[in-house]
Amino acid sequence: MGLFDKLFGKQEEVKIEITAPLEGELVPVTQVMDPTFSAEILGKGIAIRPTGNQVVAPFDGIIETIFDTGHAVTLASKDGVEVLIHIGLETVKLQGTHYTTHATNGQEVKKGQLLITFDPKGIAADGYDTITPIVVCNTDNFSQVECSTGTVKIGDTILTLTK
Repeated sequence: MGLFDKLFGKQEEVKIEITAPLEGELVPVTQVMDPTFSAEILGKGIAIRPTGNQVVAPFDGIIETIFDTGHAVTLASKDGVEVLIHIGLETVKLQGTHYTTHATNGQEVKKGQLLITFDPKGIAADGYDTITPIVVCNTDNFSQVECSTGTVKIGDTILTLTK
């Protein structure tokens, strides 16, 4: 950063990586069969068609809300990123069946820490899509949201945010 930038407040771009909270196939959130997610009403993001049954923290941060039903969790990173992980579509209607939470509201978590386990076969057998949107709820705080493609394992980078 040069003297001019320091004097006049030009800030350098900061890149923040969000890692996969579960394993599976990446799908653009705009292709999710739920208009709340596909129209990016809650924010930009990506979805994962899960191949496993665990959801872990995608970064170091705080759990803002982990729903009693276990179908969703919101987290805030130390970098100011607010993320919603929603396991399946319309799965709140399952009222917690097929989900087990391993964390609590307000809990500080480390990247990779187990948050929720779920039974994808049971969810599908009950007629629900298991696709899992991961949405940056405060998208407006970032100049760019880049999404990865392909198959991911827990811990792989799935979103890169530019601040």
